[in-house]
Amino acid sequence: MVKDFIIGIAVMLFSLGGVFAQDPKYSNEFLSIGVGAAALGTSNAQVASVNDVTAGYWNPAGLLGIKSNIEISLMHSEYFAGIAKYDYAGFATKIDSSSAFGISMIRFGVDDIANTTELIDANGNVNYDKISSFSAADYAFIFSYAKAMKLKGLRLGASAKIIRRTVGDFAGAWGFGLDAGVQYEYQKWRFAAMARDITTTFNAWSFNLDENTKNIFAATGNEIPQNSIELTLPKLILGVARKFTFNSKFTLQSEMDFDVTFDGMRNVLIKSNIVSVDPHVGVEAGYMNFIFLRAGIGNIQSYTDITGKPITTFQPNMGVGIRLKAITIDYALTNIGDESLAMYSNVFSLKFDINKKPH
Repeated sequence: MVKDFIIGIAVMLFSLGGVFAQDPKYSNEFLSIGVGAAALGTSNAQVASVNDVTAGYWNPAGLLGIKSNIEISLMHSEYFAGIAKYDYAGFATKIDSSSAFGISMIRFGVDDIANTTELIDANGNVNYDKISSFSAADYAFIFSYAKAMKLKGLRLGASAKIIRRTVGDFAGAWGFGLDAGVQYEYQKWRFAAMARDITTTFNAWSFNLDENTKNIFAATGNEIPQNSIELTLPKLILGVARKFTFNSKFTLQSEMDFDVTFDGMRNVLIKSNIVSVDPHVGVEAGYMNFIFLRAGIGNIQSYTDITGKPITTFQPNMGVGIRLKAITIDYALTNIGDESLAMYSNVFSLKFDINKKPH
């Protein structure tokens, strides 16, 4: 059991951003999952078309599109057969006719991990009462602001995010970063750019291991972690969207986004040693502004199997939404990209529109 605990700790620490390796490519990856079932159903193609409370995450400039005085959104999803839980809550409000404000909160965590470091005492006696549990969780608090410019159709936004990451009482990190976004609407087209971590987001890690745990790490050949700084390099997301209105009942909105990274070659559709580009596309068909059907394709990757045959995989997403006056219910079904594994995640989210009564 002690060995299992050590393996579990190592997996969590490495998976939560590569603290030891200091690999900036995959730092704070929980902030790349996305929020809102409507967005996940379109493979996260959102930066240009988003116009509700979730814009605080996708592109703060989109907060100016909220229709009510206040919008609130909630989301819950689970991964790996319910082992990992992902939750989101968002709030947005109009300040005046040309500005808006939003707050987003995200948690991604694995709970009830067994801590067996004290299972066996110094004399070799086993005491199951010494088994406890802990959580490994990541939190993000995002504060967003949007402002309409004098140029018609141009909106700017910025977000400040505070990050808290914990692995029980063993390790913790605080981080801070800034995002900036822009949307420009021209006739029926929308163009957007979202710069994430524009200042390079940092996480300052500190470790609190007692002597017993350090001895276990040393006895099992594991490296004892040291306090360190983890960096998240900037990413640029470009998007273009258009909404088609066929008649008073049917609409179709489509968007294509390009995630541009500058941290070396990634296994994406367009890649080089300097810049890598990951395209993804989504569509949403609406009927009477009541029911919405969504689909998207993203996470396109190429690799070679054991026979040397080149294979290209992609992640298909789909979803549905229903708007009931001031409440919107959204559902998305997502796949990890390999249909043979059939590992699907069900995502549900709610959105509430609150209008203040006139005095």
